[in-house]
Amino acid sequence: MNYPNGITKNTTHHHISYKNRGMDLEGDLNITNEYYRNIDRAYIYKKPTPIKIVNVDYQSRSLATIKEAYFQEPSTTDYNGIYKGKYIDFEAKETKSHTSFHLGNIHKHQIKHLENVIRHGGIAFLIIRFSTLDQTYFLKATDLLDFISHNNRKSIPLSYFQKKGYLIKHKLNPRLDYLEFVDQILEVNHE
Repeated sequence: MNYPNGITKNTTHHHISYKNRGMDLEGDLNITNEYYRNIDRAYIYKKPTPIKIVNVDYQSRSLATIKEAYFQEPSTTDYNGIYKGKYIDFEAKETKSHTSFHLGNIHKHQIKHLENVIRHGGIAFLIIRFSTLDQTYFLKATDLLDFISHNNRKSIPLSYFQKKGYLIKHKLNPRLDYLEFVDQILEVNHE
C-alpha cells in the first residue's frame, strides 16, 4: 500500500505464533500485579532478593559495576502485598514436566514461611506453571502442606493440581487473574 510522501507499507500478513506466550510466568505476574495496582484492586509486589554487595568498581558514578556480591539470607517467597485488608504471600514456579511438579523446587525455609503466613492469618498460595502444557495453576498453601504431610513423593502430580488447584486462564487484563481464587478463599473464610 502506498501512502502520501512516498511511505509504503507492506500489507503481507505474517503468521503470529502463540507457542511461547506463556513461557515467562514472572513476567505475566508482574504485568498482572501492575494492572491490579493501576486499577486500585490490590497492592502486590515482587520481593527483591536480599543480597550483600561486597565489591563495586566505581569507574564513574553512572558506570558503577558490582564485581562481587552474595545472598545475604535465604529469600522467602516471590510475591507479597495486601488485598481487601488481607496479607497475601505466594511463590511462583515453572516446570517443563508434563506430569508433575518436583518438590525440590520449593525450599524448606519457603515452606516454613508459608506455614507462618497462614498461622498469622495471611493468605498463602503457589502459582505453578506447567510451561510445556501452557497451564498455570493456583494451589492454596494449605493443600501443598497437606500433600507434603500425607505423601512420601518427591513431586506433586499434575492430577493433584487438577483436583485441588484452580486453572488460571490467560486473559488480556489481567493476564493471570489469580485474585478471583483469593476471593473464593476469602468467601470460605468469611462463612
